[in-house]
Amino acid sequence: MTRAYEETYLDDAMNNLGDMLDYAVNDCGFDAEDFFGHFIVSGVADAFERGSPKYVAGLSGPELASEVIYRTLHFRPDKPSAENIDKSPEYWAGWILAYYQWQSFLRFSDILKNGLTLNRVLSLYPTLHEADISKFVTIADRSIKSNIKAGVSNLQRIRKAGGMTQKELAEASGTALRMVQLYEQRKQDINKAQAITLARMAHVLGCFVEDLLEIDIA
Repeated sequence: MTRAYEETYLDDAMNNLGDMLDYAVNDCGFDAEDFFGHFIVSGVADAFERGSPKYVAGLSGPELASEVIYRTLHFRPDKPSAENIDKSPEYWAGWILAYYQWQSFLRFSDILKNGLTLNRVLSLYPTLHEADISKFVTIADRSIKSNIKAGVSNLQRIRKAGGMTQKELAEASGTALRMVQLYEQRKQDINKAQAITLARMAHVLGCFVEDLLEIDIA
């Protein structure tokens, strides 16, 4: 699997995401969890995940935050960045999540919905902010694996959120009802489904194909 951007840009990406969250929380007064939700729905997270040079390394952290706020709340903050020498817990949370997203190939939305909420990451700051980054990766992998095992499949979650039955999805997408059931029960690997099948189900459900795929952490 090819990473979205080269490792040479990773330091910039981590610092920018850290500065983004620090600025949004400590200069603009946003709740960390709420702001990261804005980051995801704004489309900025998607551009970041895909390695867009503008978002990974082109914009500064405060500029990233401004773009998120403008896209979701339709105004641009006028607060200057405090530029503190000491890095805040919020900076560390953004910094470490940028690394984990790059290292794991996961989407930020998948990371959060599978147990690594911002509040959870911030709770790890006192014990992990000076530790080797691999310790965070180990805890994050374990948390996500546990949530995947206990939770419903992405297909089932998205289908139910859209108020659609298995039969309706099957008929609308041209997929056999039994296959929909097997995908939702994880008895058939949806990651190995034919591209046309995934595309049709995603179209009917109004989501991206990537949203239907299941996380695979080695």
